Amino acid sequence: MVKGGGLLGPAEIRDLAATLGIQPTKRLGQNFVHDANTVRRIVQVARVKPGDEVLEVGPGLGSLTLGLLEAGASVTAVEIDGRLAEQLPRTVELLQPGAPLRVIEADALRITELPAAPVSIVANLPYNVSVPVLLHLLEHVPTLESGLVMVQAEVGHRLAAPSGSKVYGSPSVKAAWYGTWRIAAQVSRQVFWPVPNVDSVLVGFEHGDHPGTEAERVQTFALVDAAFGQRRKMLRQSLGTVLGSAQAAAGRMERAGVDPTARGEQLTVHDFLAIVRAGE
Repeated sequence: MVKGGGLLGPAEIRDLAATLGIQPTKRLGQNFVHDANTVRRIVQVARVKPGDEVLEVGPGLGSLTLGLLEAGASVTAVEIDGRLAEQLPRTVELLQPGAPLRVIEADALRITELPAAPVSIVANLPYNVSVPVLLHLLEHVPTLESGLVMVQAEVGHRLAAPSGSKVYGSPSVKAAWYGTWRIAAQVSRQVFWPVPNVDSVLVGFEHGDHPGTEAERVQTFALVDAAFGQRRKMLRQSLGTVLGSAQAAAGRMERAGVDPTARGEQLTVHDFLAIVRAGE
């Protein structure tokens, strides 16, 4: 069983899982971090300071939660699995009595408000829904100023990709609406239980001024979806499905100063926004 002493190790992780009858599932994207050094490294790279309000999604058995609390943060943890949500406060009370933790049993994709105002998100995101969860929270938690999330390497490189790169896509453009992104570090597969069959990275985020209004964001994201839904086509064709016709799309793009024969991966978020504004 878990004993007092700070953070969780491999033995404690397996004991907790066995006690709760937890078998990590691919459906929920569960891979639990069991290495204390990795946890402290994540907290350090995230620049968590005492007193910070931090949002964590998918805390699982509590490895990263304990690391955040150890650094003096106040943590709001959103967990979809009822067994894990119920156990987390007990684990924290045993290892770090009195630490400031709030646990919300909920699907992060349905969260629209929180009992606190987190300034950062630090999380080992469930790999199967990492991008939708991240974009949803950036939309609905306006107090977020920065973040550090662990995701599948392929996803992380896509989030941080500049326009024109091979992995640039819809997540890249949408993420750029909210700020700047960078690959902060690689993470070994061996720090997880079970060991995943993919590589992981830490992706850092710094909030910036939104380039447009909320109404413009919705319209911009619709264009982005259309562009990358048919990414082999010229934009005048792919955007024609949203803007009425290829001819209408070409006219709008020309007014925005964007080449109608370009493809989605060549455009920045500002280019897509310019197309939206050219129709006003």
